[in-house]
Amino acid sequence: MKKKDSTKIFWYLTAIGFIVLFLLMLLSSVLDVGDRLTSISPYLAYGFYGLVVILLYLLILRPVSIIMFSPTFSVQTTIDDEESGRKNYRLYKKVVKRLLDEPYLPEEEKAALLNALSEKDKLQESLNHTFNKYVKKEINKRIRKHAKTVMISTAISQNGRLDFFTVIVVNLRMIKELVEMCGFRPSYKNLSKLTINVFTTALIAEGLENIDIGDVVPQSTMNTLGEIPLIKPVLGSVTQGISNALLTLRIGIVTRKYLFSDAKEITKEKIRRDALLEAAKMLPSVVGDAMLILPKKFLGLFKKQQKAEDLDIEDVKSE
Repeated sequence: MKKKDSTKIFWYLTAIGFIVLFLLMLLSSVLDVGDRLTSISPYLAYGFYGLVVILLYLLILRPVSIIMFSPTFSVQTTIDDEESGRKNYRLYKKVVKRLLDEPYLPEEEKAALLNALSEKDKLQESLNHTFNKYVKKEINKRIRKHAKTVMISTAISQNGRLDFFTVIVVNLRMIKELVEMCGFRPSYKNLSKLTINVFTTALIAEGLENIDIGDVVPQSTMNTLGEIPLIKPVLGSVTQGISNALLTLRIGIVTRKYLFSDAKEITKEKIRRDALLEAAKMLPSVVGDAMLILPKKFLGLFKKQQKAEDLDIEDVKSE
């Protein structure tokens, strides 16, 4: 018991440390921008600080509060543990009511949940069926959607600190959506682990800004691509986006596994390994969807480059 308590305390303190570090980094960035705006106009700086407070509430504090104050239990408990099933019967009813508002559930599945509300054992069986057949699939769709957002945002952005905050905001929103879909959250211990995962991923996203694409792509390939204007920075940005998308997929899958607490994947080592493998399987579809959007964003760069070259040629001819 003492060992379990000390493990929980360790994860709690580590997560709190990461949160404090994030707040300090955020404060530093905000004050830096605020000082620059103050040199232009103090009122402009005040407006910026007000906007930061609003965004901090909407993008950080509100999602965190929704996650923290949601009830907790695992689907595995819902399915297998009869004693816990009786104990959490009221909570199961709340979960069913929330699921009934979900548009992705077919009407026949909602009717089955309503019919099972009056019977504890039948309710457990019905929840088991709903979560495994419908909720998991929808969760995976949401995870892929947020991974695509991270990939596009960090591929277009050319600022490591902006990537850092983008990854944190998108991952928080993803976890919040998954919790709202299920109607419950992971345990505080697992939330602490997720906090560390999100922050570590954001730090990696910031560090990827300085990556040399030549260290990733073979030199022979780089020599071929080097003849194409602007392809090197574009390729580097896309590589950063794909890396961040993979890490976001992993966080989403780990969150899902914490929510469902699969009996076969109860060890943290297996959760990590299987989450990475599943994320790798999801990645091609995410990259495929994102690449349909990315070329449009980068097309303007190539047009500007071509226009500049045409102007240079015209200047030479005129001379």
